[in-house]
Formats: sequence, C-alpha cells, structure tokens
Amino acid sequence: MGWVRLSYFLIFHCLLLHFPSYNCLLCNPRDKSALLQFKNSFLTNISSYVALFTEDLCSSYSSNMKSWNNLTDCCGWDGVTCDIRSGYVIGLNFSCIDLRGELLGPNSSIFSLRHLQQLTIAFSDFSGSSIHSTIGDLVNLTHLTLLNFGMTGDVPSTISHLSKLEYLLIGSINSLLNDPIKSYSKMRLDDYTWNRLIHNATNLREIYLDEVNMSSVGESSLSLLTNLSSSLLSLVLYDTQIKGKLPTAILRLPNLQEIDLSFNENVRGELPNSNWTTPLIILILRHTAFSGYIPDSIGHLKSLYILQLNSCNFHGFIPPSLFNLTQLSHLDLSNNKLVGPIPTQITTLSELLILNLNDNILNGSIPRWCYFLPSLSFLYLRNNQFTGSIGEFSTNSLQYLSLSNNKLQGNFPNSIFQLQNLTFLNLSSNDLSGVVDFHQFSKLKTIFYLDLSHNSLLSLKFENNFDCILPNLQYLFLSSSNVSSFPKFIAPNLEDLDLSHNRIRGSIPKWFHENLLRSSKNIRYIDLSFNKLRGDLPIPPNGLEIFLVSNNELSGNISLAMCNASTLFILNLAHNNLTGLIPQCLATFPSLSVLDLQNNNLYGSIPDNFSKGNSFETLKLNGNQLKGPLPRSLAHCTNLEVLDLGNNNIEDMFPHWLEILTTLQVLSLRSNKFHGVITSFDTKLPFSRLRIFDISGNYFTGPLPVSYIHNFQGMMNANDNQTGLKYLGENSLYNDSIVIVMKGIYIELTRILTVFTSIDLSNNMFEGEIPKVIGELHSLKGLNLSHNRITGTIPLSLGNLSNLEWLDLSCNQLKGEIPMTLTNLNFLSVLNLSKNQLEGMIPMGGQFNTFDNISYVGNLMLCGLPLSRSCKGNKEMLQHSTFDEESGFEWKAVVIGYGCGTIFGIILGYNVFFSGKPQWLTRLVEVVFNVRLPRTNNRKHVISLGRS
Repeated sequence: MGWVRLSYFLIFHCLLLHFPSYNCLLCNPRDKSALLQFKNSFLTNISSYVALFTEDLCSSYSSNMKSWNNLTDCCGWDGVTCDIRSGYVIGLNFSCIDLRGELLGPNSSIFSLRHLQQLTIAFSDFSGSSIHSTIGDLVNLTHLTLLNFGMTGDVPSTISHLSKLEYLLIGSINSLLNDPIKSYSKMRLDDYTWNRLIHNATNLREIYLDEVNMSSVGESSLSLLTNLSSSLLSLVLYDTQIKGKLPTAILRLPNLQEIDLSFNENVRGELPNSNWTTPLIILILRHTAFSGYIPDSIGHLKSLYILQLNSCNFHGFIPPSLFNLTQLSHLDLSNNKLVGPIPTQITTLSELLILNLNDNILNGSIPRWCYFLPSLSFLYLRNNQFTGSIGEFSTNSLQYLSLSNNKLQGNFPNSIFQLQNLTFLNLSSNDLSGVVDFHQFSKLKTIFYLDLSHNSLLSLKFENNFDCILPNLQYLFLSSSNVSSFPKFIAPNLEDLDLSHNRIRGSIPKWFHENLLRSSKNIRYIDLSFNKLRGDLPIPPNGLEIFLVSNNELSGNISLAMCNASTLFILNLAHNNLTGLIPQCLATFPSLSVLDLQNNNLYGSIPDNFSKGNSFETLKLNGNQLKGPLPRSLAHCTNLEVLDLGNNNIEDMFPHWLEILTTLQVLSLRSNKFHGVITSFDTKLPFSRLRIFDISGNYFTGPLPVSYIHNFQGMMNANDNQTGLKYLGENSLYNDSIVIVMKGIYIELTRILTVFTSIDLSNNMFEGEIPKVIGELHSLKGLNLSHNRITGTIPLSLGNLSNLEWLDLSCNQLKGEIPMTLTNLNFLSVLNLSKNQLEGMIPMGGQFNTFDNISYVGNLMLCGLPLSRSCKGNKEMLQHSTFDEESGFEWKAVVIGYGCGTIFGIILGYNVFFSGKPQWLTRLVEVVFNVRLPRTNNRKHVISLGRS
C-alpha cells in the first residue's frame, strides 16, 4: 500500500474516531475496567522500529494511554469514544502505539466491550500475532481497521459473524518497511471465510484488504461481490493473490466509487464495452492480467479522478473519449501494448496532474495540448515511437518530463529553460540535434535529474571560463552526446555522473579532481569510459561505489591511494595502458563485486589475500602480463560467477580447488602456461553451473577431464522454453564479457547470454579418446578439441548435441568414419574435422550439405562430396599418406607455413621431415622467433559482438 493511500486512511480514522464524545455521563464501569485491564497487558511506547517508517504518517496524530487511569472518566481518555446517552464505549482508536503481545488473543479484554462499533488498530508492531476467533463476539462492529506490521495467521471464519460491518480494513505495512534481513508472512483469508463474510455482511460499503493472502479465492467467489450491488462503494484488494476472471458486472456496480486490484497478476478481466455509467472516482488495475481494448465507453465515467491501467495487457488505440473526462487528475496507461497516436482533440483537462504513457508502441507526434495543460506536472512518454520535434512549453507547472527512447528529432526546445519548477528531465536516446548551451541549465534551480545521453546529433557547448552552478543536481548523464571536453560545473549534491562514449581527450583537469574526486561527499557513481583520456589514473574518493574508466588511454601505475576507496562496488579499468603491480588491497574491499582490469600491461602476480566473505562476482584480469601461480585465496570468492585470467603468463597446475565455487559459470584460463594432468578434487558436483569452460592454449596433458564433464549440469539442460534474452549478471551498470574462439574467429561477447555454453580445450597435449559423456551436454553451442593428440573414433553420442553450432576436432589423430548421427545437428554451421585420419564416405543430408572441402582437408581416406574423390574407387586410394602418425603433422601443409611466412614455414617443414618431433620443434621455434605455437594471442584481431 502506497504512502498516499496510508495517509488517507490515517486521516480518515482520526476524523472518524476522534470526534468530541465526552458528556457529563460517566462511562460504563465494566467498560472502564476492561480498558484498564487491556492497558496493563501491553507496552504502550511508540515502536521505534515502526516509527522509523511511519514518522510522517504518525506525526499528525498518535494516541497514547497516559490519560488512562482510575481517577478520570474513560470517556475522556485518548482514543476512546463513548455513546453520549448510555456511556458505553463504542469506539477505540490505537494508532502508532507499540502494543506488543496477543492484542486480539483469546484473553483480550477488548472482546468484553460488546457495544463496540468502531475498532482501529494501526501502525503497531504485532510480529507473530494473529486474530483470535473471539473477534466474532463483537457483533455490533460497523468499522474494523487492522493495519499493522507482522500480523500472521488466518483471518478467523468468525469474522463473518460481524453482520453489521460497513467498513473493513485488514492490511500489512510489511512491504513499506522493506527490511532485507527479516522475511514476513502474510495473513490469510480463505475461500470459505470470504464467502461467509460477503453473504452475511450485506451492508459492507468499503472493503480494503491489503497484502492479505487470498490465493484460494477464485472466480466464483469473486462473483459474490455482485450481492453487494446496493451498498458497495470501495473495493480494494491490493496484492492479495486472487485469481481467475473478475466478472465485468462488478465494474458496473451502481454505487461503486473506487476499485483497486493492484498487483494481482493472476486476475483477469476486461473493461465493459457498453452501459458503463457508474460513479467511479478511482479505477486502478495496475499489474494485473486485464486485457483487451480500452473501450470508448470509458468516456462515460464523468467523475473519474484516478485511472491507472499500467502494466496490464491492454492493446489497440487510446479512445479519444478518454480525454473528455474533465475531472481526470492521474492517467497511467504505461507497460501495455497500445498503438497509434495520442488523440489530438480533447476537452480541457484542467485538472490533469499526471500523464504516463510510457512503454507502449505509440507513434505520431506529441500533441500540442501536452505543452500547455495548466496543471500538468508529470509527463511520461518514454519507450514509444514518437516522431517529430519537441514543441515549446507554455506552462510553469511541469516538474517531471521524460521523453527518452523515442524517435524525436529537431532542436532542443529553449522553452525548457523557462520551466522554473522542473526537477526531472530525461530526453535520452532520441535523434535531437543542434547546439545546446549547457550553462542555460543553471536557470533550473530545482533540477536534480538531467539525462541527455545518446543523442548522436546533439552538440553540447561548455564555457570553461566560468562555472555552471547547479545546486540541486544529483544525477547527470551525458553519455554519447558529442562532449569533447570536461563540462565545468559546480554541483555540490551530485551523486551520479556519466560522461562515457564521448570525445573527451587529454588529461583529467585539476578542477575535476578537486570538486568531484576530493571534496564531494555525495558522489557514488562516475563513468568516464570510452573516451580518449590520457595521463595518470584518477583516484576515486572513499564513498564512491562505481568507478568506470575503461577504454581510454590512461597510463602509469594503479596508485596505492586506490586503497582508500574501500567502498567500491564496481571498478572497471579495462582496456587502458596501465602498468605495474595490482595493489593487494583490492582483494580485501568488502563490497567489491566487479573488478575488471583486462587488457592492460599489468605485471607481477595476482593478489594472494582475497578475504573470506568477500563479494566478488566478476574477476577479469585477462590480457595482461601476470605471472606466477594462482593464489589459493581465490577459493574464498564463494559468490564468483565469472573468472577470466586468459592471455597472461600464469604458470601452475589446473586449479582443481576452484571446484568448491558453486556459483561459477565462466572459467577462462586460455593462453597461459598451465600444465600437467587435470585431476578432480573429489568435490561433490564440481563446476556444476559452469557454462563456458576455456582452458585452450596451455600445456595440459593426459586424458580429457571426464570427471568434470560428467558434472557440467549447466550445459546439460537446454532451456528451450525461455522467452526473451537473458544475460549473465543482474547489474545494469556492468556487462560481463568474454573472448572466445567461435567458428574459427576470435570474438568478444560483450554480453553473455545465459543460454550460451561452450567448451574449448584446444591447443594442448590431451591424449586418449573423446569421452561419450560429452553427448549429454545438450545445451552446448560450441565444442573445440582441436590441436591435441586425441585418438580413437568420433563418438556417436555427439549427434545428441542438438544445439551445437560449431564443432572443431581438427589436428588430432582421430580414425574411423564420420558418424551419420552428426547429420542430426540442425544448427551446426561450422565443422572442422581436418588433419585427422578419418576414412570412408562423408555423410550426406542436413547441415553436411553446406560444408565445403576445407572441413575435411588432410583426411586422405575420406571420400564423397564435397571432396573430388569418389567413393567408388576406395581400393585405388592412396595406401601411403603423407600424414606422420607419430607427430600428427602433415609436412606438406607445414611447408606452406599456415600463414606464418615463407622462412618460418620452410624451417618448420624441414625439421618435421627429418626429426618428426613437433613438441621439440615447437619449443625451438618459440625461443628463436619469440612466438608461441599454436597458441597465438590474437588480441589485436578480436571481433566484438553485442556492443550497444
């Protein structure tokens, strides 16, 4: 329940139950005794925990029991209302008091107040308490309000005995507390109790059930509400988990003024197409499964004040009649599938305060009336397909303006600088053009949010000879806005700054260091990535949470002064020219989740002091000159999802002790000096969530790691039912990336789809056969086992890899025929079986009809299309191949040099021909020519995919 609604409720109860009631008559002695007994049963201090979240609501009114004593008349006590004739207590209002214990338990003296008509208990902490069935004894109740924190259990069926009820509010303020530590259970109201209540309480006028679990209440039970057609004024079932289709007749109830079914995602329904003339004032169906068209009949609701149909499934056009509702103040149709233009002809909407049409498929130009409505304060039109230019505003009421993610063109409207009350402006991701004098924004004294990002034709002009003062600015986003120099401004309250993807060159100015990095107390997010910055790395201040300066030309060391920024959550220094050692302190930052230092010139060893309980989820140190063994303290990174240490000089055995990292999904050790046989650490389900496993370009020996492949559960279950694209990681401020060899090409995936899985064990010295268990990795997209010493046949089980897109088994010692089962791989677009000893007919059908002879070169016993050798003359085929079985090299191919140059090819071919020892030769060539074969680092030839 929102704060506004809670405020309305509290004010209502204060007025309703605190009217003057004291008379010369003394209150009933039995009632007085019951109240004193009740007082002595509970603590009556204001709950500090609840008061923290309800301070504004309780400041105007809070009852207390200080006046409750034997010496005074109970009719004059705070929160007590008496009948002026009989002296019986007929009203109790306990709001903002910490009444701990079984308030409505079986022994509560409240239940002896049989003349009680109105009972309000609100904004108190009743953790673990429930409502006892004795509530049904208060048969004279007409108004019951229980709006508290922590109440659990079932609403007793005896509540249906309260046949005189006119007003019922049972709700929770759990969601307002938003406590990440505590978890709260809701109260439950079952189908039987609901049915009995609606059947007996025929005078119910207002029903408010807030965060009460009504999941058992279905379609037939909801239809009972039509029995209240003559009385029902308000129906609020907020986040109650009701389900089924709401009968349209309920929306037509003749006296209904308010209906709110918010956050019931399983309740369906449609709006009435005709005969809809009810006196509705508030209609809120947000976050439900209501669907269909918004009918023209909605224009008959002449009293409508609030209409919220956001986050439903409505489609079609916006009916023009909707804008003839002259009383309309709040209109929210966002997160639907509405199409077409906004109607241009309207009746004067003099009361319209909020217009929210975000996240639809609306098009056309923004109508002129949006620019001059006298009361319009919030205009939200983002994520649509609006075209044309932004008009000139002639109203001073506008506070929030969001037009981002459209196709708007033309110049920036100068009238925006005259909107003195503007606090929020977002025009990002459009096609705005022209020159904007940034200093004009200093006229907007109240603005706290400014986003002009991703307007490629817009040019911002800055005058650095004087400061632009923005006293209330907290968020400034100017990404991809053709900014060529640091904008000089003073914003003492700035929290977020994004200047990424611009043309800023040179060193970071001194004033930036002084005003933002040293003196600012509020700054928490800075993004300077994708510019042309040079010089030393700026040092972020303590308190900063996100610091992004990747893809620049920064140089020098990472200063030890970086250790002062221990509050960092994301640190991205990738793709610069940084050198020196990685400060050890970075491994000890308690909140650091992402550390990306890839593609610099850092050397030395990886920090060996990763602390227990750290927050690391992504650690990318690839593309540097790091050496030494892996630190065992990496095993403390129990939340790690991405670990990329590729393209370094790390020398170690395989880190089997990383098996215990149950969240690890990406592991890349490619192009290092790892060596030896891979053995398991005997961990239960090692690497069970791994999706990308790349250990290519090392010196691993022995059999392929079958014990790990057996447990790659993250690669076994293809999620064919997943809708939409989902990416690894949940942080919108950082995208996990990885460089892989896909279909023979080095490619950088700048975002990693959760369905993407690959294994690359190429360019090692693995021996033995391909394990059949690989065929169980049904979600596998790519498999590369090339350039090893693998023997045996291609297992038939590889034909089960139904999602496989590329398969590279080249440069091994495989024998036998190519299995026909591989023709089942309908997504296979790249196949490389070259440089083996395969024989027989090449399979026909499926994707095999698309592969050319490059896929099979070097297998002299293969025949059939696409090769020129016919399978009819198998006996006449060459009996002696030029393939050296011991070395696994074809010397004629070596003479060609694999594209490495004529001299290098001749030397390599000569030595292979005479010695037949490629391992010795490889080491020799590496020393003489200062290269590594065949583990060439192609960092300069990386293709990037997915960059936005």
